[in-house]
Amino acid sequence: MARVTAAELKRVLANAARSGRRVTDRTPGAAAQSSTPVAARLPLTETLRVLAIDPALRNTGWAVLEKKGRDLKAVTWGVISNPPKLLHSGCLVAIREQLTDIIRSHRPEACAVESTIYVQSYKTAIVLGTARAACLIAAAEHGLPIYEYAPREVKQAAVGRGAAQKDQVAFMIRALLRLQETPPADAADALAVGITHFQNIEAGAALGLEERRV
Repeated sequence: MARVTAAELKRVLANAARSGRRVTDRTPGAAAQSSTPVAARLPLTETLRVLAIDPALRNTGWAVLEKKGRDLKAVTWGVISNPPKLLHSGCLVAIREQLTDIIRSHRPEACAVESTIYVQSYKTAIVLGTARAACLIAAAEHGLPIYEYAPREVKQAAVGRGAAQKDQVAFMIRALLRLQETPPADAADALAVGITHFQNIEAGAALGLEERRV
């Protein structure tokens, strides 16, 4: 069998590349190569869709955000509004059911939730806790990993400082996501939660993302 020098092999491969032909390695023991071009076999840019929630008994803000590469966009957002006369138990059912519909419609792959703020009234804390629980149940029932972020951290991510007011958050969210309209305050808070989550994904293990799972 005639020997092929390294220079000759290099020349053959170069000619094949210019002509668009595929050269298969026939070296004994070498695995057969796929006929699919290398570029096509590379994984596509990952797209991640997240459901972000700002829990509250009467007005739960929610948003679905999607990121592909460096492109972050708001898919949709809204507020689950419960009337004042509706009993607490009815509010919790409404929150869970509407979030379930949102999850089924938009199929997010993860859920980000704002944690309960510090309040002086234990009754208020209990009410907020139950609303948050309804949100967690809706996400957990669909197998979504759930991540939690502190309110101050969310405002820091959206506005640059942790003591920002709701209207400031809404204004900055509109600018950051290039929205055509300013979202309602509660929905803007949910969008800010989503932005915070994606920032933490980019930071990765440095911020202990898995430690935020609830």
